[in-house]
Amino acid sequence: MWRQEIIDTKRGPFEVFTKGAGEPLCITHLYSEFNELGYYFAEPFTTNFKVYLVNLKEAGASCQAQTDDELSMLESCKDLEAIREALEIEQWGFAGHSTGGMLALVYSVYFNTSLTKVMIGGSTASKHYMNHQESMYCRESPLNKRIKEIMAILGSPQSARSLRVKVNREWTEMSLYRPENFDRYFSKLSSGKVVPKRLDYYSYQELPNYDIRELLREASVPAFVYCGRHDAQCPLPFSEEITSLLPYSRLYIFEESNHMPYLEEQEKFEAMVIAFSLLRKRGVSIAEQNNDEKKSAEQ
Repeated sequence: MWRQEIIDTKRGPFEVFTKGAGEPLCITHLYSEFNELGYYFAEPFTTNFKVYLVNLKEAGASCQAQTDDELSMLESCKDLEAIREALEIEQWGFAGHSTGGMLALVYSVYFNTSLTKVMIGGSTASKHYMNHQESMYCRESPLNKRIKEIMAILGSPQSARSLRVKVNREWTEMSLYRPENFDRYFSKLSSGKVVPKRLDYYSYQELPNYDIRELLREASVPAFVYCGRHDAQCPLPFSEEITSLLPYSRLYIFEESNHMPYLEEQEKFEAMVIAFSLLRKRGVSIAEQNNDEKKSAEQ
């Protein structure tokens, strides 16, 4: 189980769950709520890091937003900074999947000196994934009509819990390379339910103008970028684009995964996390880092 803490900050109190030991690593998602059960994506990191799993504003026992713009990615990064400062952590890493990866990109641009490294998974640096034919969010996708219905159900506080569970499974199965393995992948209890207010802000206020591609060229934080070959949410070309823009980045492609390599190819994902834990140098090319890792292994 994860240990709950309430962190008092200059921007309000935040609920944080911790697990593991070692280098500090922050993990969150833009519109999910966590509890003591943890988060499937976060679990593999707890072997090599002390993980701080954060509930952003409006999630769990964290404080409420006083204005809607406090739910934006930039304001959320300011909240993460307030948490880091309250914990008296000089620098930490950050790992995010999907919209958590988008948050990692914004964090890297605006607060790069606070970060030792970032991991960005199944993500994008712009709104244009919505127009890619291989994305379920594109109007031309055969999945699009149903995914809109699902998002409306999940985004409504009036939706019955049983219906939310049912459609969330359906959405998840659309995001798996082998949906027949759903019960095996999710046999262990975890958390991460959708926070409707945060999802609505992302969908209708932030996403229509989201494009930070040019800003990424100035980011100096070492980054691991990963994506499933068959990602039906944020297709692979968008992770390739992120890697081409970030000066110190490395791309991992999971050949037998859709949107969730951390469940679909667990052993390979865990190996990537180990490599990520060895990534310690800022302002050094990934090639140089690889050479240093190889020399260290030989010694």
